Amino acid sequence: MSKIKAPQPTNPEKIEDHIIAFLELIKILRLHSAWDRKQTHESIAPLIIEEVYEMIDAIHSKNDEEFSKELGDLLLHIFMHSYFAEERNAFTLKDVISQIHNKLIERLPSVFSDKQIDDEEELMQNWEQLKQKEGRKSVLDGIPNSIPALLKASRLQEKASRVGFDWEKKDDVWEKVNEEFGEFKHELEHGDFEKREEEYGDFLFSLVNAARFEDINPETALIKANKKFTKRFQFIEKKAKEISKNLTEMTLEEMDEYWNMAKKDE
Repeated sequence: MSKIKAPQPTNPEKIEDHIIAFLELIKILRLHSAWDRKQTHESIAPLIIEEVYEMIDAIHSKNDEEFSKELGDLLLHIFMHSYFAEERNAFTLKDVISQIHNKLIERLPSVFSDKQIDDEEELMQNWEQLKQKEGRKSVLDGIPNSIPALLKASRLQEKASRVGFDWEKKDDVWEKVNEEFGEFKHELEHGDFEKREEEYGDFLFSLVNAARFEDINPETALIKANKKFTKRFQFIEKKAKEISKNLTEMTLEEMDEYWNMAKKDE
């Protein structure tokens, strides 16, 4: 059996030729690869989440080579889903591109029409108004249920703020944070588990709101905190190996000493 010739762009300088060749590659794999033949929208859906996080890792590591590769992995998923949809006569890759193309033009009249929009806040308000005209029943529609809770809290607050449901002063936001922390502490002492959990959630939600007022992305801030913790803890592990000790054999004081050493080295 002869090998199938892999499609290549006719003109490597033209992006449209790369798109055509890549889509043809997807079609060939769908026919001749045992793994690709059995895939569905549902089976590959969880994989795209992993690819998104790998792309985010590449962004935070400032590694453009990895960033480019991870964008390619995401693009693969877009092409695969589009082709699966084409197989069942739902839509095509052309439809996907055409829809987002037209949506951007329609939602940005300040760029593509004579409508004057003076600042970013007004731009985002106009964006939400156009979404409502497209048939959305709630300002909060469009936020996926499956995204991480921290990110969802941030998006909910952003969307509500675009229609004026927001704090007027930053001091009021921090006052709310202190209020929620006080309620959480009260439930720690007097409440049952469900009340403690509820008040802890309210406290976190208020912190996300405060971060927005300080122009801090809470998801990015927590990613950096996780990275910092990982680096410091792995320093402790390294030092433990150097003195031939297991972590379980070390005292908390010993681990704290190495933790502080790691902080000084940063």
